[in-house]
Amino acid sequence: MIGTLRETDLHAALKRHYAGPHDRLEVAVDGHVIDIVHGDELIEIQTRHFSALKRKLQHLLETQRVRLVYPIAQAKWITRVKADQQTVLGRRKSPRRGTLDEVFLELVSLPELMSHPNFTLEVVLIHEDEIRCPRSGRRRYRAGEWRVCNRRLLGVIESVTFTTPADFRRFIPPMLSTPFTSHELAAALQRPDYVAHKITYCLRKMGVLTVVGKRQRAWLYTWA
Repeated sequence: MIGTLRETDLHAALKRHYAGPHDRLEVAVDGHVIDIVHGDELIEIQTRHFSALKRKLQHLLETQRVRLVYPIAQAKWITRVKADQQTVLGRRKSPRRGTLDEVFLELVSLPELMSHPNFTLEVVLIHEDEIRCPRSGRRRYRAGEWRVCNRRLLGVIESVTFTTPADFRRFIPPMLSTPFTSHELAAALQRPDYVAHKITYCLRKMGVLTVVGKRQRAWLYTWA
């Protein structure tokens, strides 16, 4: 089928999850292959790299309603397999838990699209199995000699839909007084500084936050 070459199991499973009985999959629309055509809405599932979709989305949004679905692994299991990608060498649960604000790590590529009336972003929290294969044909493997060769959906936990820039106000804690810096936001969220920097960048591009000056070398943000 069109567009399914090199498709991960995760992507295929999410297509099945979102597709209704009367929906069409892998359809050419305005010169682009769309994952799901759901009535008058186009559904695109992107597991990473929003930047690769920017031009495609800008073109489609001129005439179409588009929903972009992005999965975040709330819980993840890591399975190591041999080069045949079938023989399991071991499986463990990752201590890392994905959080909703990780969407900003990708959203920095196209925050302005959230202001478009035809655009919707849906973040789906999932449990997944990450399949890792050896990079070489050796019989013994060391750290760094593994690559992710597949991702598998274990379950859909919940989804959160964003239709307007105002929906992203939820990422600014109400107890955080304005103006504030990205570092102060990071402390309030108990998240790394680099995540807070991406949040403030995106919300500023969306018109949710505005810069009102500096505190030492840090930009000060308040509600736009």
